[in-house]
Amino acid sequence: MNPMTTPKRVKLKTSPKGRRSRPRFAICIDNTGYPASLERWKIYRVLPDRESARHGQIRVIDESGEDYIFAAQSFVLVELPPPLRRLYSAKAVA
Repeated sequence: MNPMTTPKRVKLKTSPKGRRSRPRFAICIDNTGYPASLERWKIYRVLPDRESARHGQIRVIDESGEDYIFAAQSFVLVELPPPLRRLYSAKAVA
């Protein structure tokens, strides 16, 4: 597994029309090396980060409520039904 890079903050990118894209979510399938930050089988909010994606990484909001970069292979992207998407989006903001 790729080691985690130093966490960095980036401004959320908006879609071409100026709106933010629909929230994305992923299930953690491997928390090796990060048991305090990630729980296996838990759903996490994914934040857009094209630079990280180019390097095989994904930016998620972890257990601390902060966003960090992890190896993308540790997650599976999922499409949530609208009621769950609203629930998890609200939870991520809280």
